[in-house]
Amino acid sequence: MRGLRASLGALLVAAMASPAAADFDAGAAAYAAGDYAAAFEEWRAPAAAGEAEAQFALGNLYVNAEGVKQDFDEARAWFEKAAAQGHAGGQYQLGLQHEHGWGVEADMAEAMRWYRLAAGQGYASAQYYLGLIYAKGRGVAPDAAEAAGWYRKAADQGFAEAEHNLAVLYFKGEGVAEDYNEAARLYQSAAEKGYIDAQNNLAGMYALGLGVEQDFVTAYMWATLAAAQDAQNAEENLARIAERLSAEQIAEAERLAAEWKPRK
Repeated sequence: MRGLRASLGALLVAAMASPAAADFDAGAAAYAAGDYAAAFEEWRAPAAAGEAEAQFALGNLYVNAEGVKQDFDEARAWFEKAAAQGHAGGQYQLGLQHEHGWGVEADMAEAMRWYRLAAGQGYASAQYYLGLIYAKGRGVAPDAAEAAGWYRKAADQGFAEAEHNLAVLYFKGEGVAEDYNEAARLYQSAAEKGYIDAQNNLAGMYALGLGVEQDFVTAYMWATLAAAQDAQNAEENLARIAERLSAEQIAEAERLAAEWKPRK
């Protein structure tokens, strides 16, 4: 009995010290601190024990070469484990791998299958990607209305890229009825999150008075923010707007831009 008790004690100690008991949050903290190798070590045990979030996290490390050598095959193996448990992020990442041929033969139909699974769970990135696919006709017939539907699902969750792309559709009247007010509202929401293309387009809306009251100072502020991040045509827009402003107004717009902070 003494030997049996000793063996049981050893097993209990081993179980308590097992890497499977590693705290996922410790890995998340290490990752946030930029210590990717430590995050990898923390996540290995819970991933091996079947924790879907850890499996997904490991897959991302392999994709991004963070703390490990980039390995799309290893990433896919972990994403498949997570996706098999219904993890939307794992499903989305498998969609990316099949769309772009990362470690697998490119297969748009298979990518769409995974995107739809993730999107069906409300995963905003997958909804946004489906919008892109239908907008650009990647492996499907272009369908602006279908694109708008997927963009709206992601935009309703505050996904800035989707807000911007949906705003473009409202501005052009593609897939939705032309609506400058809705376009301006969506540009504003994305711009406030720091999305530079939305900032640039919102500057144009204020300069032209489309969907918003014409306001050259506000237009110059948004164009200044966009130009600071090298948005396409932002410098040209800034120059055109400046022609409508006094030196004092330009100084006010630049002050507003300097004080601006993105909304989370």
